[in-house]
Amino acid sequence: MVSSTDQQVPHYPFPAPGALEPPAEWAGLRQGCPVAPIRLASGDEALLLTRYADVKQLMSDPRFTHHLVAEDAASITANESGGVFASGGTSVGGEAHREWRKLIGKAFTAKRVSAMRPGIEATAVRLVAEMIERGAPADLVPALGFPLPVWVICDLLGVPDSDRDRFAYWSDTMLSLTRYTQEEIDAAQAEFAAYMSAHVAAKRAEPGDDLISELISLVGALDGRVTEEVMTMTAKGLLVAGHETTANMIGKMVAMLLADRSRWERLVADRSLIRTAVEECLRHDANFGFGIPRYIGQDVEIGDTTLTRGSTVICSLSAANRDERAFEDAAEMDLSRSPNPHLIFGAGPYACLGQSLARTELQTVLNVLLERLPTLELAVPAGSLRRREGLIVGGLEEVPVRW
Repeated sequence: MVSSTDQQVPHYPFPAPGALEPPAEWAGLRQGCPVAPIRLASGDEALLLTRYADVKQLMSDPRFTHHLVAEDAASITANESGGVFASGGTSVGGEAHREWRKLIGKAFTAKRVSAMRPGIEATAVRLVAEMIERGAPADLVPALGFPLPVWVICDLLGVPDSDRDRFAYWSDTMLSLTRYTQEEIDAAQAEFAAYMSAHVAAKRAEPGDDLISELISLVGALDGRVTEEVMTMTAKGLLVAGHETTANMIGKMVAMLLADRSRWERLVADRSLIRTAVEECLRHDANFGFGIPRYIGQDVEIGDTTLTRGSTVICSLSAANRDERAFEDAAEMDLSRSPNPHLIFGAGPYACLGQSLARTELQTVLNVLLERLPTLELAVPAGSLRRREGLIVGGLEEVPVRW
């Protein structure tokens, strides 16, 4: 690990000038210090990568994972037990981890995602209709951004939609940097573990057509190495990836497109741009959150720098996605940008397994909004939007809109 004084090492995450704007530090680090020492909320030090090529290289290297289980790994937060990167968390390592990802991949198929699309669209249409009925102005976050992904993940996992508020709270505690106390995190995660344990047992006794039932039927492929605890950890990962990140992205996507309303008008006039517009919003997002950590178990060369064994490295996907070396006019939004090899879903063997589902949700939501609310606009200046603070993932507290 880097050894420096508090005065020399900046605290991370960096503050941003606005909810939709990148921290000023990104550009300077990409230019002059692409492997930069930082201090985390825990007080531990780590290294930050901000260049596209460096982030892609490390994310694609199968030797390094985000499971920070080594004794000398940095702690991401002061309160670790509920965090998705917790150093004390349960993880499957090595070959078993690769086999487990293959197993999830077999269940998390394009066919399954395609079959979910009509339900996603129907839910989006219903939520937008309810928002319209309540009248403008409306807050897009509670009206659409959060309930839609919660419905999707509840449907995917085979749990009642009526439990969505509990799922939202459990998810927040798993992603806490500074928002919750250790006592709150421990209590919430114990409750979540008990809930999922009972749910897995129920699905084992009476399978359905949900993902958990399918995973249970496939666990024999790992010769009993996949325990109920690991099943619960998998459900935890699906909950975070399938709910929190997509929910936040819906609000950010709409805010980005309405911040310069010519973008929205272009999509109203040409909805064939929806797919590339979603990809550009994902690339341009300056409020993705903390980034992806990697523990370096052996020396590795990144650019002109040797990352030494025992380092904890944070890959800033959003900073990498604004690297001029990889994207022409990287600071600008181009709704027709293609190709668009952004890194927001990661890269390599640990890339997000649910990215096709996230894309389906974002494209569907955008299409429904453009169709039902072509006159949509922000009800407040874009500069007054506020970030959600204290969580590992980035988002907006509210997105006030009118039509």
